[in-house]
Amino acid sequence: MPIGEVQPSVRPARVGRTDGAAGAATRRGVARSRRGRGMRSERLAPYVLLAPAVLIIVLLRLYPLLLGVNFSFTGDGERNGVAVGLDNYLELLRDPLFRTALGNVGLLVLLLPVAVAIPGLLATFIYLRVPGHRLYRSVYFFPAVLSPVIVGAIFNLLLAFDGPVNAVLGSVGVGAVDWLGDPDVAMFVVVGVHVWATFGMGLVVFLAGFATLDSALLDAARVDGASLPQVIWHVIVPGLSRTIQFVFVTTMIGMLTSMFGLLYVMTSGGPEGSTYLPEYYIWIQQGQMNRPALASAASTVLFVIMLVVGLLQIKLLKRAAREV
Repeated sequence: MPIGEVQPSVRPARVGRTDGAAGAATRRGVARSRRGRGMRSERLAPYVLLAPAVLIIVLLRLYPLLLGVNFSFTGDGERNGVAVGLDNYLELLRDPLFRTALGNVGLLVLLLPVAVAIPGLLATFIYLRVPGHRLYRSVYFFPAVLSPVIVGAIFNLLLAFDGPVNAVLGSVGVGAVDWLGDPDVAMFVVVGVHVWATFGMGLVVFLAGFATLDSALLDAARVDGASLPQVIWHVIVPGLSRTIQFVFVTTMIGMLTSMFGLLYVMTSGGPEGSTYLPEYYIWIQQGQMNRPALASAASTVLFVIMLVVGLLQIKLLKRAAREV
């Protein structure tokens, strides 16, 4: 290098700082990647948890339901497996026993508010701690653990023409009533026995609903001088609207699908077919008449009835809760 020439200065590279910046960027990228995977996992977690339940419902509920509906459009006997269109449904409409069963369904829908009001009022009294409320809670629930066969046998003895109930009526000058042999009375008796045997479950649900009720509202109503009917109508009913909807729907389903044991033991569908319900009619067609396709059609009609009535009940109850 010539003597007068100035050598250019070379600035050393800052290796450590560059490596540190690159490392920080890498760590930020890894963190973002992990957060992305975590967010995806959180989004997928509900679907993974619900998948077994959905699979069970599809395989054990929806698929058999679709098979039953499809089977209802086929024939019985010599026409077994042959598509018959709406013949089974038309035969149901022509069958007086099935028409009686549908009429009894209408009766159950009319009596449903009573079946819900009984456990609701009893749960209200227990919640307000009437004397002996702990004893009442266990006593009211006890019938719910009894088999329908046992309940039916007990009431067959009590309601026999020469049984204890008619003996008590005779002692006060009232004539004996054929509780299970009179076509105009038998269905009301069976429904009453069913309500007695099952209202304990509704009672438990109402008590669980009361646990979510704001007690400050009740205290405010008492301070304002509200009577018990006013407290029930303006405080308890709006506060338990969701619970009431649930009890209405479950009670309706129970009345339409869980009375077979009582019907079989107490009346066997009699007298004169006056206590037929769709579930009993289905059993007769499937088990005794060997007509599974007709029974499938009746099952489909029962499912549609429960679906329509349940949706209408929920809609009416929501509207009533807004108006209260």
